Amino acid sequence: MKIAVYGASGYQGKLVLTELARRDIEPVLAGRDLTRLEQAASAAGLLDAERRVAGTGDHAALVRAFRGCDGVINCAGPFTSSGEAVVRAAIAAGCHYVDTSGEQLYIKKIFDTFATEAQNAGVTVVPAANDGCVPVDLMARVLADHLGSVEEIITTHVIVGGGGMSRGSLRSLAETIDAVKAGGLTYDDGDWRPGMPARRTAIRLPGKSEATPVMAFPVPEVVTIPRHIRVRHVEGLTEAALGDRLNIPLTPEIIESLPEGPDEDSRRSQRFTYVIDASGTDGRRARGIVQGPDTYGTTAVIAVEGARRLIVEPAKPGVLAPAQAYHPIAFLDVLISHGIQWITEDASAT
Repeated sequence: MKIAVYGASGYQGKLVLTELARRDIEPVLAGRDLTRLEQAASAAGLLDAERRVAGTGDHAALVRAFRGCDGVINCAGPFTSSGEAVVRAAIAAGCHYVDTSGEQLYIKKIFDTFATEAQNAGVTVVPAANDGCVPVDLMARVLADHLGSVEEIITTHVIVGGGGMSRGSLRSLAETIDAVKAGGLTYDDGDWRPGMPARRTAIRLPGKSEATPVMAFPVPEVVTIPRHIRVRHVEGLTEAALGDRLNIPLTPEIIESLPEGPDEDSRRSQRFTYVIDASGTDGRRARGIVQGPDTYGTTAVIAVEGARRLIVEPAKPGVLAPAQAYHPIAFLDVLISHGIQWITEDASAT
């Protein structure tokens, strides 16, 4: 098995390389700058790994960079401006593809643009193979199977600690800030609509006695869940306190002055909680909860596991949501050994 990592020299890319090395999967380091690729290979202890240089503006070079690989993991954000080129090249090279994007409109565009192209090439594309979208999308499928018929799904993301965002994540945020401040897309009555107000202004989170104020947020699973669940309404939320932080200017100069990303101790201290509230058409309600540490480290595990599964347990070709590409419970159970816990409960307990 050989997997190309595009953006291998970035913060998330280096964590993906470390995870590939841990699993003894052969990587190909791909990116725009050979010197940075050499440094990334050294940092990951992959001195013999192949390096291939290609920019997103050179389709032929990108295709050559992916030739002979079984899969591609794209970690090079902002994806809104560069991701499509990498998807197109991976498909042309005959490689299964995952990326670590959390950019909601980009993810929708991949579904809208590449479904037929990937099908014709016999390639599977799974965008948003990250700490949030994959477990939440899989949990939504588990809840839908339990309820039978679903009216509404609302997801809430809460992250505490961790030492802040990586420079790459901040660049992605800066590039999509207007959509973020507008709350992103909501799925309603068969279509995705921008700028709809959140139906909930507060939510009771696990372990909290008081309701937590929330705001609409462009989470990826609003795009993926309706691809495999017949549901009337899907929306994504996060803590309302994030709104104040979004008002801080994110100029390129400010971003470059910050550390590349949180250090290992900070990542270990971070905790995420993702809550999935589902309502059935018969009035029954169910809740799924995913909790764990280290969003960046978890993303590396999920991206590598996702790419590996596409190679050894092929899904149907096309652009797929996580729950279309992977068995939900089997994938969620793999994450348990990495400190990620998931449970389902009757909503009467919340």
